[in-house]
Amino acid sequence: MDHASLLKKLALTLRQRLQVIADSDLRHRNPEEHLEQLKEASGAIEEAIGALSKTVIDPRLRHYLERHSYDKALCWLEEELSR
Repeated sequence: MDHASLLKKLALTLRQRLQVIADSDLRHRNPEEHLEQLKEASGAIEEAIGALSKTVIDPRLRHYLERHSYDKALCWLEEELSR
């Protein structure tokens, strides 16, 4: 997978995490399932980061990912991918 595809995959996993977090209905109706989905989203993010780490990562993006600043990472990715 090329670098751009890896960035797109990471952006997708970060968006999915935000969707799970925003699902307050699921969180109230079935907290265990909500937690499971958050764990799955986190695993997908870590997998995408692992694949991306085999390439050269922009220092700002690396900084955001290392500190789990996923909102900032997603903003950076969206700006980068729109170019």
